[in-house]
Amino acid sequence: MALFIQSCCFLGRFSSCNLLRSSRATPVVYTSNFSTVVKSSSHHDRKKDISDEDGPNLQDFISGELSEKSKWAEYKGDLKRQKGERLRLPPWLKTEIPIGKNFNRLKNTLRDLNLHTVCEEARCPNIGECWGGGEFSTATATIMLMGDTCTRGCRFCSVKTARQPPPLDPNEPYNTAKAIVAWGLDYVVLTSVDRDDLSDGGAEHFAKTVSNIKERNAAILVECLTPDFRGDLTSVEKIALSGLDVYAHNVETVRELQRYVRDPRANIDQSLKVLRHAKEVKSTILTKTSIMLGLGETDEQIQDTLQELREAGVDCLTLGQYMQPTKRHLKVDEYVTPEKFAHWEKVGNDMGFLYTASGPLVRSSYKAGEFFLKNLLDKRKADEKKEA
Repeated sequence: MALFIQSCCFLGRFSSCNLLRSSRATPVVYTSNFSTVVKSSSHHDRKKDISDEDGPNLQDFISGELSEKSKWAEYKGDLKRQKGERLRLPPWLKTEIPIGKNFNRLKNTLRDLNLHTVCEEARCPNIGECWGGGEFSTATATIMLMGDTCTRGCRFCSVKTARQPPPLDPNEPYNTAKAIVAWGLDYVVLTSVDRDDLSDGGAEHFAKTVSNIKERNAAILVECLTPDFRGDLTSVEKIALSGLDVYAHNVETVRELQRYVRDPRANIDQSLKVLRHAKEVKSTILTKTSIMLGLGETDEQIQDTLQELREAGVDCLTLGQYMQPTKRHLKVDEYVTPEKFAHWEKVGNDMGFLYTASGPLVRSSYKAGEFFLKNLLDKRKADEKKEA
């Protein structure tokens, strides 16, 4: 069964999956690169372990006294981590919990189809905006295909890992398409864990899901946020030609921090090759990538990475704040200010990206980005019909 995750909370593909989870007592799962061990303990120990392991909880993100923009300048907390220190969330990472007009309808449909979402389980504060359509009424969902177990172990990501995850569900492409059409979505993002155990990395599974969606409703815009498939361009080509509208693959961080942040099997040159080839295979699709800030990168490194992305023909760029999902993961080196994010948005647009969404939560700007992409894609399709 596909997992449903929020599409606009944070940047890393799965860095936020456990970010806002409930603090209720559950067995603590410790994950290393290729193993998962469940620790059983007393109720008291479990509560202590969860407190030690969890990153920020829901209450950390609920708006407080300093959440209003006019008061952000009053914040006196540290933004740059000192040795041994754990940074507190600044006020611009706090948010209200909106409930959009489509929220209840989508929630009821989920129950009818017996589907459960990470959005609900994690009590994500962005759930109302994603499901409800937000300011521009572009209802959006992100579906995680191919299970919840990854074959890689990136240091920013909280998804569990294993050498041999469970086999794929052959009915997942059909069932996922059925659910998406029933939800009445305008824009859907399909993503997945890395599946290096599969010969094609799961590319055929991705492609079948896209084709099933388009067969049921060709008007739904589909973005695929894919793994790098170990650089296998045949897999990239299979997805690029599946009928999708946006091919996304995240480089995650600047070139200099790749080995520090990502699994050793991933690197920026391989990621750039994926993005470049998708465009070569089908020039009309949009390509998109994301970068997390706050991991210790310099301005010069960000600038150089953006230049490499433009040279690879990447159309759309999102930048957002890295959030540490648990204490076992990379610490936040710096909380980047909204003003700095605005600077990078201007830089990206000046460099020629069709759209640059840049903000601490990549939230309103990210939703606006989906609104922009939807209208851009609709215009392109209308132009293609005229030319035909």
